[in-house]
Amino acid sequence: MKFRVEEITSVIKEELANYGKALDVSEVGRVLEVGDGIARVYGLKNAMSGEMLEFADGVLGQVLNLEEESIGAAIYGDYLQIKEGDEVRCTGKLFEVPVGPALLGRVVDPLGKPIDGLGDIKATEYYPVERNAPGIAGRQPVDRPLQTGIKAIDSMVPIGRGQRELIIGDRKTGKTAIAIDTIINQKGKGVICVYVASGQKESTVASVVETLRKHDALEYTIVVSANASDPAPLQYIAPYSGTAMAEYFMYAEGKDTLCVYDDLTKQAQAYRQLSLLLRRPPGREAYPGDVFYLHSRLLERAVRLSEANGGGSLTALPIIETLEGEVSAYIPTNVISITDGQIYLRPDLFFAGVRPAIDVGISVSRVGGKAQIKAMKGVAGMLRLDLAAFRELEAFAKLGTDLDKATQAQLNQGYCMVELLKQAQYRPMDIVDQVISIFAGTNGLFSNVKIEHLREFEKQLIEYIKENHDDIRQEIAQTGDLENPMKARIAEVIRTFSGQFVA
Repeated sequence: MKFRVEEITSVIKEELANYGKALDVSEVGRVLEVGDGIARVYGLKNAMSGEMLEFADGVLGQVLNLEEESIGAAIYGDYLQIKEGDEVRCTGKLFEVPVGPALLGRVVDPLGKPIDGLGDIKATEYYPVERNAPGIAGRQPVDRPLQTGIKAIDSMVPIGRGQRELIIGDRKTGKTAIAIDTIINQKGKGVICVYVASGQKESTVASVVETLRKHDALEYTIVVSANASDPAPLQYIAPYSGTAMAEYFMYAEGKDTLCVYDDLTKQAQAYRQLSLLLRRPPGREAYPGDVFYLHSRLLERAVRLSEANGGGSLTALPIIETLEGEVSAYIPTNVISITDGQIYLRPDLFFAGVRPAIDVGISVSRVGGKAQIKAMKGVAGMLRLDLAAFRELEAFAKLGTDLDKATQAQLNQGYCMVELLKQAQYRPMDIVDQVISIFAGTNGLFSNVKIEHLREFEKQLIEYIKENHDDIRQEIAQTGDLENPMKARIAEVIRTFSGQFVA
């Protein structure tokens, strides 16, 4: 057999031309111990704080503690698969989740993996779960309203786009109901919603998802769920993952977004568990010293961006559960100090049938009238003060003393407004209808209607105006104002309707 030198030379030249030097270099460590969602790893000397790790079988983790001889990492997945001696690899990037329109209408875990049985999510972009909040220059003032559809909130505790408004109260007082009503009310308004369930029962999350689907709200909503049965690391990371998913629409598409965190009390408890397992020094109520930073770095990401940055916004509605109305406990006071106001729900009002059970005395929005349309600001300006005065007068009247006519009239007006502000769950109300209703209540136009018939009167009145005087509604919607001629006209329409009302 003869060898041809030319052929051998050409083959060698071709191999040399196509040779690529590609080395797969990765730092590999070993698991020293593992348990309760935490792993201690040896050998990853160059690991970064917050870096994503890859354990055996593709389970992901995140570096939380950097120690002299080892690192402490949270395991985001089934930690029972991991055992001592397993390999752990650095990925060289911060922990991130999939984002984009593909997630809308889906229920995912904090890693962005679908848990609704509807197939894979084809996301093309990823955002880090931790991101620095925009600075002062990158923001603009909060002055555009985010309507909740709830009369008591939109009139007295208004929420603006880019605001952080805390919903706080005891267990089973309607906190989640307010958040879900707000999401339902965003239908057709171009607001992308993210509902984060951290430490909630699976049945509760399933009920929320079904409610959103029933009201056609799931199509613009992402549900991020870390259930009560999930490991503490997933409950801890869930609010950050949900915020990253919302931030995509704010930064990349310039849209308004709404994030509901239900609830941050359970997230703080999960973080306390992680910190104690990582042997961090405990502080007050065994929480670590950085538990304030846990929530401040999350809620500071709520912002209304400047026009130069796209003009989008992220509105945060964190939920905190209190015990026996103790708003001065550690976690509630922390979050109250971070947010721009709070909606406080009282159990005694809830059980008395006043729903939503908002305590107007200590509920406040620090954005205030800036986040209201001019018409609502005009009709509801003194409503909070009047209701607070009514509560004091009501307590005084219970002593059984004789009341003069003026005091009795003030009490009757108070009872009328309390009844008027009651609202059924999952029935958000258009802002124009709210303005008409509160205008009638504050001007005593419902005084001839019995309290027990008041809500039916209001319902029929709104329907009557829609059918016969829709131009009134259209004018208020377009101008956002309620001028004196329009006030006189609305009052005349209400008086006409009163004459034909049948309970």
